[in-house]
Amino acid sequence: MPQLRDSASHPAKGARASDRGNKIFRTEVHFDNNRLLADLLGEFDAHLSMIENKLGVEAVAHGNVVVIKGTENACALAKEVMEHLYGRLESGDSLGLGDIDGAIRHANAAGAPDAKKGPTGAAQLRTRKRLISARTPTQTRYVEALQSQQLTFATGPAGTGKTYLAVAHAAGRLERGETERLILSRPAVEAGERLGFLPGDLREKVDPYLRPLYDALYDVLPAEKVERGIDSGVIEIAPLAFMRGRTLSHATIILDEAQNCTSMQMKMFLTRLGEGSQMVVTGDPSQIDLPAGQVSGLREAIGLLENLEGISHIPFTAADVVRHELVMRIVEAYDKAR
Repeated sequence: MPQLRDSASHPAKGARASDRGNKIFRTEVHFDNNRLLADLLGEFDAHLSMIENKLGVEAVAHGNVVVIKGTENACALAKEVMEHLYGRLESGDSLGLGDIDGAIRHANAAGAPDAKKGPTGAAQLRTRKRLISARTPTQTRYVEALQSQQLTFATGPAGTGKTYLAVAHAAGRLERGETERLILSRPAVEAGERLGFLPGDLREKVDPYLRPLYDALYDVLPAEKVERGIDSGVIEIAPLAFMRGRTLSHATIILDEAQNCTSMQMKMFLTRLGEGSQMVVTGDPSQIDLPAGQVSGLREAIGLLENLEGISHIPFTAADVVRHELVMRIVEAYDKAR
């Protein structure tokens, strides 16, 4: 594990403008394994550069030591982030820029570390293919709700991980034998009456609307497991209309793009919940494709149900976007224009 040495010094030449007039601290973090340290720093020190830019510190690696300079709080956060990430590498995980960004976001918001979740408080989901760490505090609350509630609503803009984390959670449950089936569904609103004019059989007509669910599954499970599951019926990906009249027991059920459900469709879906099952409903209320004047079943359901025991609602915002940073700025711009 890294060894730490802290000291205070006068502002160094070239210190950031935000630190002028503040005491500049110097922290040394010593690492035992140079190979893991190289992974921590990233190719061409890309990971270290992100830590510098987002936390407002200067960090330089010398051998197996990283020297961090900045305000006392910034140094403490940078140290916490590096400790956490190095610990993940020691446990066999790999790191990408998204992991660095997630650790920084949690460190900025976490306050006192939680030993159960790691130094930055990030909740985690594990499947056979990968370990997924929550990249924002809201994602952590979402993962905790997925792990404890029978019905979870997740709302917010694109790119916040609503669907991806739900699919990862469901895949993990399937692999651990905690559920017998995965059922993933979307309303094919864009198709409407035009569906019959598309070429191909029914599956070929609706698959384009369900493709994001396939993509998420293939990302968290081995391809052969997904294909076997679909062939055997253990994994079902189907339009919302296919849910009518069924009772879904011992299953993990995800409804995506739920803002495009009508009130009756949402009631129909929610009442499919059977014994030993869990539901997740995701959607973006700002992107409703229903005909003008049609009430979104997602908004109505949240208003009616979110205070009931066993049900959670996790609202995401533009600050939780974890795609390209430009996506966050685009979402914010649209929000300001409303």
